[in-house]
Amino acid sequence: MDQQQSRENILNKIRQALKQSVPVPFPQVEENNSVFIPLQQDIEVEFAENFTKLQGRFSFAGSLDELAVQLQTLIQARGWQAVYCREEALTSTLQQHGFIQTYTTDLSKCDAAITTCEQLIARTGSIVMSAAQQSGRTVSVYAPVHICIAYTSQLVYDISDALKNVQHKYPQLPSLITLATGPSRTADIEKTLVVGVHGPKEVFCFLVQE
Repeated sequence: MDQQQSRENILNKIRQALKQSVPVPFPQVEENNSVFIPLQQDIEVEFAENFTKLQGRFSFAGSLDELAVQLQTLIQARGWQAVYCREEALTSTLQQHGFIQTYTTDLSKCDAAITTCEQLIARTGSIVMSAAQQSGRTVSVYAPVHICIAYTSQLVYDISDALKNVQHKYPQLPSLITLATGPSRTADIEKTLVVGVHGPKEVFCFLVQE
């Protein structure tokens, strides 16, 4: 009986409390306000800083001609022979601007892979990709080095902006939307950080001014 009475007392107090309206302690606060610090500098600088903090390698190109030179220089400096890219529009654009490269068709044996992306997120330094791209789900994951080509128009501050833009781009959301934030890393083995276990060991982002 004591337990039953205690239960009834608690329920009665709850019922009484629900009958009385309680003023909101912070009436000026809106739930849709961002909890993150707003952008303090140029969005390109914000992305570059956050991307490089996560061991990403960032390069800015003022034009597609400059991009072609930078890509050619990188590949020659690294001695990469097997470069993979299956995005026809991208390979055509690069060729038109002077980038000369014979691409491999074997992703599993490539030295590096080149893709485009959906968006870049400045706040986290992340690259947004989707299964709707011609590169699909696998290219940016299986290649030992991922080279992403992006444009300044694809830069947004936060993930919510990126997802809205992807939603507006496609009649139906892609089956997979991926955020790549720097090279693959894990600390599962004896809490030792290891890079490149579940994905690329290096990630390059070439941002092209439009």
